[in-house]
Amino acid sequence: MTRAGTSAAAISTDFLDGYATLLSEVSATGRLPRRPELDAMRDLGERAAEAGHGLRELVGLFLGETRRVWGTLPGVARAAGAAERARTGDAVLGAVDAAIAALGEGHERAQRLSVRQEEAARREFVDDLLYGRSDLGRLAERAERFGLRLAHEHAVAVAEGEEPFDDVHPLARRVERELVGRFGDRDVLITTKEGRLICVGASSEGAVLDAFAACARRPDAGRPAASRVAIGRPHSGAGGVVRSYEEALSALDLAGQLQLAEPVLRAAELLVFPVLLRDRAAMADLVRTVLGPLTQARGGAGPLLETLTACAAAGYVNAEAARRLQVSVRTLSYRLDRIKFLTGYDPSDGLQRYSLETAAMGARLLGWPDKPL
Repeated sequence: MTRAGTSAAAISTDFLDGYATLLSEVSATGRLPRRPELDAMRDLGERAAEAGHGLRELVGLFLGETRRVWGTLPGVARAAGAAERARTGDAVLGAVDAAIAALGEGHERAQRLSVRQEEAARREFVDDLLYGRSDLGRLAERAERFGLRLAHEHAVAVAEGEEPFDDVHPLARRVERELVGRFGDRDVLITTKEGRLICVGASSEGAVLDAFAACARRPDAGRPAASRVAIGRPHSGAGGVVRSYEEALSALDLAGQLQLAEPVLRAAELLVFPVLLRDRAAMADLVRTVLGPLTQARGGAGPLLETLTACAAAGYVNAEAARRLQVSVRTLSYRLDRIKFLTGYDPSDGLQRYSLETAAMGARLLGWPDKPL
């Protein structure tokens, strides 16, 4: 038999220094291990973990040493009868138990510290990645550690829900488990930021972000899921991740302002809105000119603006628009007539309808009529 058994062959016997002496003294006197001795065992367990040795490997080493020296322990060797041998054996086994427990505490302490350091490094990397605050060359090197190759194109998806998400939220853990199980941990990063769940995925794996959106929105065992997911466009490099992330956030903001019902938004499909808002003064002038007269209607401009939005969403099918507004088709027709009368723009005319729809979108983006232009 080897000194530590086959399971501990890779671990140095230097970790055993003083252990045989401890067992010898315990067997001779029956005393318990002293605090400094247990503290030394905790330090040994911590050093073993830092050296990359598993707890099972470490325990195997010490149990193997216990078996090796058992017959040579003075208290065991000179015991006169079975009762005395049992008392001595109990004392030694108690010391072994305390020593193993102390080794385990030290090993777990080192593991917890390592996990905290890894989490801190990961959080710092995520912050630098999403905000672009680090040197791009250094950021690319750090990204390799977390499975991202920033030379490739990546896109970012952002999910939000009724409650904030953090790294230990059940949804975040489930989404990461399912996506890594399906696509592996290369070029897929699941994290959280400011209460939102985020996925960074290589654009070559287009299905990653679609799978993220589906998984994030799927309830599990009654737990809340994400209510909306926005996906930015793919871009290359570390700066591309920042840009895609900002596009996804902007899509979520636009969805809130425009009260969009779609659960999955793609920044590529919403590019018209930044164009519309690029000249806010011109957009405000369009809203005032086209929709300003609606303020003269009974009840204000709000109901008629809502009517325009519902008609556009329903493809100007009056029955469907009336259903969405929860009004009769007759009431809907009356409102459309009022819009035509007050603004001079006819919703049934293609060009004039476009002006009304564009102005209505601008009104929602600018918060009109609740906010003055």
